[in-house]
Amino acid sequence: MRRLILASTSTARAAILEGAGVTFEAIVPGVDEGEIKARLVGEGHGPLVVARTLAARKAVVVSQRYNALVAGADQTLECEGALIDKAASAEEARQSLLRLRGRGHFLHCAVALAEAGEVVWSAHETAQMFMRDFSEAFLADYLAREGERLLTTVGGYRLEGEGAQLFERIEGDYFAILGLPLLPLLGALRARGALAT
Repeated sequence: MRRLILASTSTARAAILEGAGVTFEAIVPGVDEGEIKARLVGEGHGPLVVARTLAARKAVVVSQRYNALVAGADQTLECEGALIDKAASAEEARQSLLRLRGRGHFLHCAVALAEAGEVVWSAHETAQMFMRDFSEAFLADYLAREGERLLTTVGGYRLEGEGAQLFERIEGDYFAILGLPLLPLLGALRARGALAT
């Protein structure tokens, strides 16, 4: 099997690949995501383009340093056309969740494979998320229980945990919601000799 590197520090993405039985190494991509995101938004690009660009950039940068097939991924949240970032504090997470409460939003998740500094494959999935109109008391308890974990995800929720209680309905791929479009990626890895056929 070919060597596979995941250009990510995301524990959720690593857990998805591990759960699927994929052998890989995780390496920090060393990409200034904030600068790239700010430039793209400044140029008028939407959240999906941001996710696709960041996924590709992470894969390309790491593939320039290692002789391996490198997977990069990124996820963005779009609410009423605006990009919502990860919260930097518990209060920011609270404000973000209040903004999303009782309405729908989109999660865009992109993945790219790169070799020797070139993207050789990419894909993306978009899920539509419908958050319920939860009470202030529920939100306070949720924030207290989740703590710092809220700062690791866009939107301030983890669907694989108590964040599931925030929603009344979702439409889209579960793995992409968690941060990695797994099934298309597995197909691409098989096609490139990184997984058994």
